[in-house]
Amino acid sequence: MTQATQESDALISADVVSNADSAQYLTFTLGKEEYGVDILKVQEIRGYDAVTAIANSPPFIKGVINLRGVIVPIVDMRLKFNVGEATYDQFTVVIILNVLGRVLGIVVDGVSDVITLQPVQIKASPEFGAAMDTRYIRGLGAVDERMIILVDIEKLMSSRDMALMEEAVA
Repeated sequence: MTQATQESDALISADVVSNADSAQYLTFTLGKEEYGVDILKVQEIRGYDAVTAIANSPPFIKGVINLRGVIVPIVDMRLKFNVGEATYDQFTVVIILNVLGRVLGIVVDGVSDVITLQPVQIKASPEFGAAMDTRYIRGLGAVDERMIILVDIEKLMSSRDMALMEEAVA
């Protein structure tokens, strides 16, 4: 094997390793902020349609939809994150996710794009102490001049919230 071949193989394997370490995120907006969720959790993206409201459910659970025979709870992320009044227009979308073996939808203002982040582009989430729950923030992704809040959707829809959704759908 020549030295050029060995160098080429080394570059290819280094590229494969760096691609294996990277992660893809679907980015979406809520107000002026941009968020990202692991693309592997995304099942589909739909326009916002009317939902069937469930009595006595928390305000962030908008209701349920019937998606090809599956009852899917819909969570409004503006209400969940307390980032202002929820308004629904032609740009409002529902991201259908598969979280912890359960299908659910999240309502967001709009979907931006899919980005690939290398580990060096992800900064640790800031610590706010007991004043704010940041367990669901995986980190902050830096892409050019953009700062994207990376959401760990499984931690966000943790057992308490998933239990509330189970009760709402039952």
